Amino acid sequence: MSTWSVDTLTRELWKALDVADALVFGAPTYMGGPAAAFKAFADASLSPWLDDLRWRHKIAAGFTHSQAMSGDKLNTLQYFSILAAQHGMLWVTLDLYPGWCTSSGRITDRNRLGGWLGVMSQSNGDGPAEENPGSGDLETARYLGERVARVARELVAGRRAISSVIDS
Repeated sequence: MSTWSVDTLTRELWKALDVADALVFGAPTYMGGPAAAFKAFADASLSPWLDDLRWRHKIAAGFTHSQAMSGDKLNTLQYFSILAAQHGMLWVTLDLYPGWCTSSGRITDRNRLGGWLGVMSQSNGDGPAEENPGSGDLETARYLGERVARVARELVAGRRAISSVIDS
């Protein structure tokens, strides 16, 4: 697994994205949508789209973060999922029950903000960096990463199995 910043769109970045089995989009939510650097990346992804939907059938998922509890993070996740759909990608959701929504719930619960389209995390702007985002949000992100990896492995294995049956 590799992590790439989209602040600078390099040839190496595009090559890595082309060979990956899965792409997980992530950006902070600013002013109700993804940060400008991600929007520039999305606009620049026209080339893989024009090139016969080069990312078609790849696995995709997403995560976002802001200081506000809502902060319109759902809008950012919808932006990511629509971008993935336009590329013909297969979106993986977060299949966790919502946390922190009962009297016995805790701020450290997984999926404490109750998202299903992807991971939403929140941190207090005046809190120390080592405590933000919180452990529940980080555990939710790890869970989605593991889910994406599992779905990608299963899809690749299924494709190989089908290919070997067709080729024989």
